[in-house]
Amino acid sequence: MEKKWVELSWEEKREERFKRWLSPDVKFASPEAENLYKERVTRFIKAIKLEEADRVPVMLPVEFYPAYYAGGNLKKVMYDYDELKRAWLKFMHDFDMDSFIAPSLVFPGPVMDMIDYKLEKWPGHGLADDAPIYQFIEGEYMPPEEYDALITDPADYLQRYFLPRSVGAFSAFKKLSPITPFVAIPVWYISQFGDPEIRQAYQTLLDAGQECMKWMAVVGEVSQAGLEAGYPNIWGGMSGAPFDMIGDMLRGTRGIMMDMFQRPDKLHEAMARLVPIAINEAVSSANASGCPIIFMPLHKGTGGFMSNQQFETFYWPSFKKVLMGLVSEGLVPMPFAEGNYQPRLEIIRDMPRSSMIWWFEQMDMAKAKEILGDNACIAGNLPVSVLCTGTPEEVKKRCRQLIETCAPGGGYMLTAAAYMDIGNPDNLRAMMEAAKEYGVY
Repeated sequence: MEKKWVELSWEEKREERFKRWLSPDVKFASPEAENLYKERVTRFIKAIKLEEADRVPVMLPVEFYPAYYAGGNLKKVMYDYDELKRAWLKFMHDFDMDSFIAPSLVFPGPVMDMIDYKLEKWPGHGLADDAPIYQFIEGEYMPPEEYDALITDPADYLQRYFLPRSVGAFSAFKKLSPITPFVAIPVWYISQFGDPEIRQAYQTLLDAGQECMKWMAVVGEVSQAGLEAGYPNIWGGMSGAPFDMIGDMLRGTRGIMMDMFQRPDKLHEAMARLVPIAINEAVSSANASGCPIIFMPLHKGTGGFMSNQQFETFYWPSFKKVLMGLVSEGLVPMPFAEGNYQPRLEIIRDMPRSSMIWWFEQMDMAKAKEILGDNACIAGNLPVSVLCTGTPEEVKKRCRQLIETCAPGGGYMLTAAAYMDIGNPDNLRAMMEAAKEYGVY
């Protein structure tokens, strides 16, 4: 009798997800495209399992780069979805690569304008028109006395407290009553939607949702084109550490660092409340995408922000619960350890063998291989300075050093310390050439 999903081990669940990743529901452009797709996915799967494939897999470090490669910029593709599609498809057709990421992080500019989003600056909206990045606007969007409201009902807190402060068009939501009224007669709850300001806020939400659908259709079309051409997606969803979720969006860096001393119990309770939410969101995304890898940018756990003792007390426990929750569902967490994670190597080793990928920015990769190499797949960390300003020869030399250090025995993915948004396209090609020349097992 076939086992039910809940009866499978995490390894068995992951194998089922790997099978789905290897055989997506897509009509490939040609038999060659299908064969290349399976070769590329197999390359990543073997690296995750700490096995040697035909060669080292490569994650080309591009985020907004296709916009500039195609002769445009970030602002143009944020506001012109046809240009967004053209740029990403041009990049896809012009480059040999092991994976392809659709432009899901190129946010739709019209939507950002419609809702008056306050947590980011973007090109033409707080930044120069030719800026190649977004800029996060950190603030204390949750005062400490509201921890209990967050813990009691995160969804209600999001709608009635956080959104009115972070999205100008939804400021009227602060007038709403709690969204979880267990009352048999709903008319009192319904009556508040007659308020003109609340009606206008919801109308803006509906209009923005309609615009989002236009953007999502283009992103989906680009993603599908990539699959048909034989390029797998390397992200099945996104998640993160509960400490970062609270520190980034709600309390701010200063606020959450003070909370470690002034209200540690409330901080722990809030992080614990977010753990199942983070897990469920990532599982839902992976189920929809078919790719089991969950990208997890990490921010405030880096060396210099807190001691190892503080990391083990405040950051790692709730984050590990998220990681284990993802692993238990057959997913493969891929934390992007921004900053210096070298002091954390012995701590983060405490995970099931071959269950995840650690992508490092600042790291002695020889040390990472020594401590983590028999436990987890590692990725990184070609310096962005070399990638953006070096020559193709310099890029190949540094890639060779990384491959020779990290690849023996398997369990390494070649990529950079961060993304290149503007630079020489030949440097990206040099990364692929290096993997083919020096990364063959």
